[in-house]
Amino acid sequence: MLFQGGLKMSSIERIPRNDITQKNPLFSNIRSVIETAFYADNVTKIRHLTDAYALAKANPGTITTDLDVAFTNELQLPTDAKVLVTNDGKIVGRTAAARRIIGQKGNNQNFYSELLREAIFQARKKTFYSGEVIVGLDKSFTIKSHLMVPEDYSPNLYSYLLNFQISDAKQLFYQQSNMIDTGDIFIFADPDWQHPDFPDGLVIIDPLHNCAAILGLRYFGELKKATLTLAWATAHRNGFIACHGGMKRYLLSDSSYTMAAFGLSGSGKSTITLAKPKNGQGQVQVLHDDAFVISKQNGSTTALEPAYFDKTQDYPMASEAIKYIVTAQNVGVTLDEENKKVLVTEDIRNGNGRSIKSRYATPNRVDHIAEKIDGLFWIMKDDSLPPLIKITDPALAAVFGATLATKRSTAENVIGEVNNQLVIEPFANPFRCYPLQEDYQDFKALFEKQTTDCYILNTGEYKGQDITPEETLTSIEKIITGVAEFKPFGPLKQISYLPIDRYEPDFDSHHYLLLLMTRLEARLAFVQSRKSENDGYDRLPNEAEQLLLQLLDQLHNYKENLNI
Repeated sequence: MLFQGGLKMSSIERIPRNDITQKNPLFSNIRSVIETAFYADNVTKIRHLTDAYALAKANPGTITTDLDVAFTNELQLPTDAKVLVTNDGKIVGRTAAARRIIGQKGNNQNFYSELLREAIFQARKKTFYSGEVIVGLDKSFTIKSHLMVPEDYSPNLYSYLLNFQISDAKQLFYQQSNMIDTGDIFIFADPDWQHPDFPDGLVIIDPLHNCAAILGLRYFGELKKATLTLAWATAHRNGFIACHGGMKRYLLSDSSYTMAAFGLSGSGKSTITLAKPKNGQGQVQVLHDDAFVISKQNGSTTALEPAYFDKTQDYPMASEAIKYIVTAQNVGVTLDEENKKVLVTEDIRNGNGRSIKSRYATPNRVDHIAEKIDGLFWIMKDDSLPPLIKITDPALAAVFGATLATKRSTAENVIGEVNNQLVIEPFANPFRCYPLQEDYQDFKALFEKQTTDCYILNTGEYKGQDITPEETLTSIEKIITGVAEFKPFGPLKQISYLPIDRYEPDFDSHHYLLLLMTRLEARLAFVQSRKSENDGYDRLPNEAEQLLLQLLDQLHNYKENLNI
């Protein structure tokens, strides 16, 4: 590990001349193509948020509202800073189909290196801006990331510097951080890029060399998730579990409880993570609602970003949450009774309206929690499951995480797939760029060695009735306060459920048993398909298949006995 400026840093930015060789594993052709672009004379480095704000404010298409930004001093912004709005056009979500992971089947490194060289050459007459951020907010895990975007997209650079932690000398935790034998992250973005073979854009990710290119895509979420993809992969290689979820700690009068909730955008993950105690007793410390890592060594957790990239569909203009917004994307603007430009939220203009909300939206925000996780919640939208179930077998708990059943939301620009259909997204993390089995083993070990309890929350519907956020939060609080009493979930061993009015499972109903079996069969089919798809890259251990077969056998035998 290189010592930079006399201080040990997390990731490697500067390399001794003697180490700049073909044998150095930090280098690859794609990384060299991307990093080299940052040093061109048409790239200006933005070192301060005040400069990034000025550029974003002056950008054509930016709407400067009359809404004041709160906590400007703490955010290192001008004292008179206003909320800035930008809108992207037709596509207002992340395009998963555009992603190409180098190292996975069918993604030829030399082909994409050549394509990138041409893309960067074609962009040479543009002015670009670059910036640096720190991903990971504690010395236990942190890494530096560099982004460059064309000047026409300076609002995205501004939002990027806000969403992550801008890199400056004040971040002592980075200077004191644990060393990681990997290079800084470098991301090149050109939303104006076009190519006949990639009409939906292209995201090239080289996880082993910490670099990415985002081409032909305007949506800010592409920048955020490419960064997190690389940071998560780095964490995974260095003794951490990558988590696309929310993490919080309840501080009660005589105890504490830490919980993590894993779900896709729109599943209720943020609502659950940011909710305050219902009875008003105790406090909540929020780590983050979207991205963190768990230490496999001691179970501690670290947030990767300070801000929140939140959907605005639940926040009308009169909401208290609006005052914490710093930038907004893909939302409307109108004039209020005082002739001031304000936001039109609640997805009136289009789906997936978003905002960067500052860390001050949560009063008891923390960046690191030393205590291990007490309870882990898989958030699903599976109509065969009651609102809350508990799984006591560690391997089965990992199986249900690996077959997390949910529905897509408007956060994603879905190509060739119906938005509202039930899909399986392992561990609610579509950003994994290493074999699925590795996450499976990590979470199984978390349940075994850290004695973390596993639950499933169904935030969709059950027995034809929508499960409300109020009912979900009430169920969680019963666990936290130790008053939850579970009942056996029919004949299924190692699974129990929390009784809730209107949602009692009916194991005397053939229709319900068939529905439950159908959903388990879908999980089984998914696990079996991983054996051959992509040459078995995401194959799970044989025990995953066997455990699901056991559940189906138990249901089949129970159903047969009902017929007697």
